Amino acid sequence: MTSAADSTNLQPSPLPTIAMIGTGNMNGAILAGLLASAVAPVEPVRVTTRSAASAEKFAGDARILAFSTEADADANRKAVEGASIVILGVKPAQIKAVAAEIADSLASDAVVMTVAAGIETATVEAQVPEGIRVVRVMPNTPATIGLATTGVAGGKASDAQALALARTIFESVGTVYEVPEEQISAVGAVAGSGPAHVYLLIEQMAAATERLGLSREVALDIVVRTFKGSIEMVLQDPTFDVVELRRKVTSPNGTTERSVAVLQDADLTGTFEQALRANIGRSDEFAAENR
Repeated sequence: MTSAADSTNLQPSPLPTIAMIGTGNMNGAILAGLLASAVAPVEPVRVTTRSAASAEKFAGDARILAFSTEADADANRKAVEGASIVILGVKPAQIKAVAAEIADSLASDAVVMTVAAGIETATVEAQVPEGIRVVRVMPNTPATIGLATTGVAGGKASDAQALALARTIFESVGTVYEVPEEQISAVGAVAGSGPAHVYLLIEQMAAATERLGLSREVALDIVVRTFKGSIEMVLQDPTFDVVELRRKVTSPNGTTERSVAVLQDADLTGTFEQALRANIGRSDEFAAENR
């Protein structure tokens, strides 16, 4: 039996062979984070790109084996042959065609993971051999720096091992929440699209600060550092009570109370809910378009 002291010295086991179809923003972020993690596969990660020029960018990295569909029409099929894990990172409209294309090349025990918004596991399952385990994953771009927030949901053939592999991959680049598939679009709206929402808040708050007379550079720096410090205070608060943290800054009849009142009058809760529901609605449209 391994003691607690011994277990702290154990190294995570590397993942089996991984193939990544597409190296856009999301798969690129996952790849960067994964290769920097303790569970990076021993074998090179196989990636496919559309152009030969994009594949050539990986030529100097022994941890990556790149194929381009421009140079080889069978690139996607070659990449997935014998791979234990296949991550589909193409656009939603391309998922069905790519899944059908690689279907005959998949190992019978492969786990196929999709990171495309709105694509249901049933859509992919309909294109691949019966029994292939499909896991729907919704990560976000902070995977690049190991701070992703990811939702995972298993399809009908998924088992504990498939979900464990998904957790291992995405926990290597952040935090993972396992949810029923009917909730994955909500996770996507908050986490997947969330960085854009946060950047928009920073952008608008900095623009407002600039209009108060500060230079753009100083305004942006102040806002970014304020966000960073405030988030760290939330993370370091053992009670994790954001309402109480806000109240501590908001003195009665003070300046903060006045500005907070303006923001509350703008119905931020309702606006955020409307934005998230619009996001989920678009995800539902993708699902309907690609069934």
